Amino acid sequence: MVLLEGEAGIGKTALLQEFAGRAGAGCRVLWGWCEALFTPRPLGPLQDMAQALDPEVAALLDQGAAPERLFPALLSALQHAKGTTVLVFEDVHWADNATLDLIRYLGRRISVLHAMLVLSARSDELVADHPLTHIRGDLPAASLTRISLKPLSPQGVMTLAEQSDRAGADLYQITGGNPFFVSELLASSEAEPGHIPDSIRDAVWSRLSRLTGGEREVLEMMSIEPGSVEPWLIRALLGAKADALVDRCVARGLLRRDALGALTFRHELARQATLERLSPSLQRSLHGKVEAAIAGLPAAQASAQLARRVHHAAAADNGARVLDLAPQAAEQAARLGAHREAAAHLATALRYIAQAPPAEAAQLYESWAYEAGLALQVYDTIIEARHNAIQIWREHGRPDKVSLNLRSLSRLHWRRGEGEQAEHFANEAVSEVENLPPGPELAMAYSTCSQLHMLHYRFDEAIEWGLRAITLADRLGEVETRVHALNNVGTSLLFDDRPGGRERMEESLALALEHGFHDHAARAYTNYAEYAVVSKDFALAERLLSEGIVFAARHDLDSPAQYLLGRQAQLRMEQGRFRDAETIAQGVMKLERLPVVMHLPALTVLGRVRVRLGEGGGPALLQQALEEGLPTGELQRIVPVRMALTEAAWLAEDRAAGHEQLTALAAMDLANFRPSDLGELAVWWRRCGMEEPLPAPTTRIPWRRAVELGGDPSTAAKEWERLGLPYEAALALMQVRGADAPMALASAVTRLEAIEARPAAMLARKLAQRLGIAGRLPKMRRGPYTAARQHPLGLTQHEQQVLALIAEGKSNKEVARTLSRSPRTVEHQVSAVLGKFNAANRMEVLLRLRGEPWLLSTAAP
Repeated sequence: MVLLEGEAGIGKTALLQEFAGRAGAGCRVLWGWCEALFTPRPLGPLQDMAQALDPEVAALLDQGAAPERLFPALLSALQHAKGTTVLVFEDVHWADNATLDLIRYLGRRISVLHAMLVLSARSDELVADHPLTHIRGDLPAASLTRISLKPLSPQGVMTLAEQSDRAGADLYQITGGNPFFVSELLASSEAEPGHIPDSIRDAVWSRLSRLTGGEREVLEMMSIEPGSVEPWLIRALLGAKADALVDRCVARGLLRRDALGALTFRHELARQATLERLSPSLQRSLHGKVEAAIAGLPAAQASAQLARRVHHAAAADNGARVLDLAPQAAEQAARLGAHREAAAHLATALRYIAQAPPAEAAQLYESWAYEAGLALQVYDTIIEARHNAIQIWREHGRPDKVSLNLRSLSRLHWRRGEGEQAEHFANEAVSEVENLPPGPELAMAYSTCSQLHMLHYRFDEAIEWGLRAITLADRLGEVETRVHALNNVGTSLLFDDRPGGRERMEESLALALEHGFHDHAARAYTNYAEYAVVSKDFALAERLLSEGIVFAARHDLDSPAQYLLGRQAQLRMEQGRFRDAETIAQGVMKLERLPVVMHLPALTVLGRVRVRLGEGGGPALLQQALEEGLPTGELQRIVPVRMALTEAAWLAEDRAAGHEQLTALAAMDLANFRPSDLGELAVWWRRCGMEEPLPAPTTRIPWRRAVELGGDPSTAAKEWERLGLPYEAALALMQVRGADAPMALASAVTRLEAIEARPAAMLARKLAQRLGIAGRLPKMRRGPYTAARQHPLGLTQHEQQVLALIAEGKSNKEVARTLSRSPRTVEHQVSAVLGKFNAANRMEVLLRLRGEPWLLSTAAP
């Protein structure tokens, strides 16, 4: 990939044209443009080049196919193309959201294609919050080259001036070396010094003033179109004289014709300067004529240009046309995954909301709120739009629509950590439709209530509401609602140690995968894997996390992937593999703009691991996690962090800090704690010497915690060891007293030092000294710890060497030659790597490495 950056007029297009002219016979160069429409065309560059690229891709574009069908088809076309394909995306600073998704999709795979993706962008448009700046950070650094074009030198400007037989003494100072400014001023009859934008405007206007009326009419008509203008459109607007006038403008160097005959200004700044000459009324008239001309095309062609038509209808201030076209354009954009553009189209329509009939206005508010909720972070405005929709739907007797919007309000308030409002609106959503004949809205309202109760660990209520949703969904044949509700019920049963949870979670996951409900499948992997980690079923956790992370990477579900990686870090921490846990958690936390809830598992693990390793910053990270978790009001975001802060205080022998955290935990609703959390709280209550008894029932405490509380920590340690939790085993051994204490403490110290748990090891030694048995402990280790590192996925050293060479793109034969191994051996080792990655092929391994570079950090050939 190449990203070509520079200010407007710096020569990006000229460089690309020269590059294309020098490309070898084995290269085909395809061009596409992003345009400065009010709302960009979805996948504009791909639409421009589709016919020349592949018939199947073109057909999918015409059908408005969703990205999950369109993007793989494009990838397949590039993989099977002969020679090298160069895709040029010009002016990506105007790219729509779907095009940015396509750039990210291709960028992650470009290293395995015989292709080059060239992007040009104006650097002065790329402000800090521009979407393209976010995309740059997501692209693999090894596959991306950035070229920043510089202005012409003073000597270069002087040479151009001399070639034009013009004085160039002040030209560089006036233009700053911008090639377009220089060329435009040199082409002008006058080159007056002054501010650069004024000079360019004066130069363009000076040239326009010397043209014939017909030539000016062509340029004025074209100036309202941000992108290229097709010959048929010029003919439709100007009639039979159009071709001759266009030819004269091209000959004068004012316009440029591409290979397909489409026309553009020689530079965008010239178009803008021309547009400035037009009165507002003339601009509106021309926009209206262009929209009408496009509307006169055959239905399929007119439909394919909906975004363009919305732009011109809005610029013509034709509210009726905008209200008709914008929802259609939004639906088209949404099908392509361009939700930001869909929201923009609907926002354009909202400018004319006063002209819309009430029901149409309500639907506009509702549709915009949905698309904006997916793509934007403007919750206050979205909530206001939902309330507006609710008010209108109430007035028109549509309780089903009222319920839908109330349910969405519940979700919005939940995302903002406003638990009371979330539950209020969820209950209102049910009340609104429960007295009507049962329908899909009631079923999903039931499931939404179930989900909220589940998230807050009110498992009885979650199960009750979820079963209601399942019963109604089955009666109505609503598979998606069944999937959603099965997840809620299954998760509740699992975390409350009740039977039937696994079966429901397995069914929810299987149905989601079968029906292509990607979000629901990712949610099932997430909840089920978290249960497996918490219940210490590490074999199940390894399977679910491996499958879930691969699934998320395969479908570009970045946020769920990072959440699952946070749970994988938690698993490695429980296994005593602190360095692996730290590496994974750090990788997640380095990603910018990840939603808070999605990075909280990794943040909590990172803080806890650093506390256990005795490295700086652990308590501060945990305090950050607590501050981010408290507004959610969810026990799952709060309890683990307070437990970790309690452990940190205990290791530091800070009695007051530990008691503060335990007191805060005891003040919560202990009846809603998961049994695993309740058991951990009871153990820390005992270890920290709390004077008052824990106000919680002991019958729900898991037996491995109960045996320590009952005075048999040795048995608890054996169980932790059997399950594969060396740190928990060592902490249990530190609680042994009496004649067995010396052997137990010696064993604890050995385990803790083996996994680099320095603070706990030091505390065990202090305890032995206080008990007068320090001499019976193993000698204190000196120098750095040398604990053996494991690969996060369990790759052997030989397999790690093979992985590193796979990442370099080497074939099996090249790997065998590099490592001096037989082809049969390498074939088996490559197969083992694919198996441990749970990958179907090498490309899926490469995709995992892009998202999880730490998997390669220990793999050296």
